[in-house]
Amino acid sequence: MRGIAWISLLPLIIVTSLIIYDEWVSTPSCKIMPSADPNDYEPGPNSGSGVDLKVMMVANLLLVGSDSGFVDRHFRDYYMAKFFRKSFHTLNPDMLLVLGDVSAKGSELTRSDWLPVLDRFHQMLGTFLGVPFHVLLGDRDVGECSGLDTGSVDWIAGNFPGLDSSGCGAFEISNISFLSLNAVALLCGNNKLRFSVEKVIETESIDLRMEAKGSAEAVHDFSNFAWREKAMSSKSGPVLLLHFPLHRTMESQCGSQISNTREKRRFSEPGPYGLLHAVPLNATEYIFQALKPKIIFSAHAHEFCDYTHSDGTREVTVSAMTWKARDDPGFVIANFHGNGRGVSVSYCSLARESQLLIAYGFVLISLSSIMLVANITQLRRSR
Repeated sequence: MRGIAWISLLPLIIVTSLIIYDEWVSTPSCKIMPSADPNDYEPGPNSGSGVDLKVMMVANLLLVGSDSGFVDRHFRDYYMAKFFRKSFHTLNPDMLLVLGDVSAKGSELTRSDWLPVLDRFHQMLGTFLGVPFHVLLGDRDVGECSGLDTGSVDWIAGNFPGLDSSGCGAFEISNISFLSLNAVALLCGNNKLRFSVEKVIETESIDLRMEAKGSAEAVHDFSNFAWREKAMSSKSGPVLLLHFPLHRTMESQCGSQISNTREKRRFSEPGPYGLLHAVPLNATEYIFQALKPKIIFSAHAHEFCDYTHSDGTREVTVSAMTWKARDDPGFVIANFHGNGRGVSVSYCSLARESQLLIAYGFVLISLSSIMLVANITQLRRSR
């Protein structure tokens, strides 16, 4: 009799354990990433001491919308929404930035097909809709250069706050200036969108020099990305937001890590551009000369990377936050400190999809075994 009583309690114990485990794995685990700049210091990812602004940065959500399958709708998207909710309550960020590729195949969708993707995006954000958020456009959202359409980009950009018709945006929060650029357009040649992005860079650069010097004298040639101007100190410009990383001369610093992306392992469909694609060298030089960015945040590669350019400017590439891209998704928390203490970065990792599948598989096998034992016991007693 005691054995039967214990067997009847086992399902309750297993389910309760699963609920506790589920809550535990949904909480992000963050660690501070050291910087080459001694001013970038942070005592802890949850500390609010000396932090003027805390920003959560995610990328590559790869939402599908109405075409999503059962696993995506009821497992992956469910947990991603839960990760957003737990991250919000655990870390209490002041702002959310999404660095592109909201959609998995946005460039192939009609406007009516985009609506379910946007609905799913807002459902996933949940509690974040109560704080300021900004969204960039990625290559999966708007497509590659050969198919880049100004009307389509304008319509997609109009569905996200703070973007102009070219997919760029500039804003200020807590006395910190941000500039987001449509990096896809910078990959193109003679394209109207590229010229629009260049105009945004030109306007921002003039504004920076007017503010810093009281006057600006510049001669520019957009066809060659040449820029001649009064000297402006490095890292004195805005926080720069891009979907594609800028050109790097020492890719080995990040490329030496073992890739865990599913696209590189051919477990997921590739996007319009490969994961190693970056903003061309001439455009990168033009951005550095014109904007002198304080720090750069980019995405696209599906992997976290902390890189320092030759002038000392730090670029942080944000990992994909979806199991569709990698087994161990993650995001970044950037703490902007007052009193000239700079920016500190924490990388936050989330639960592996494989771990949850193993846990659910164990529970399913355990419950099935208990039911089998109970049925056998009941059958023997009936005899």
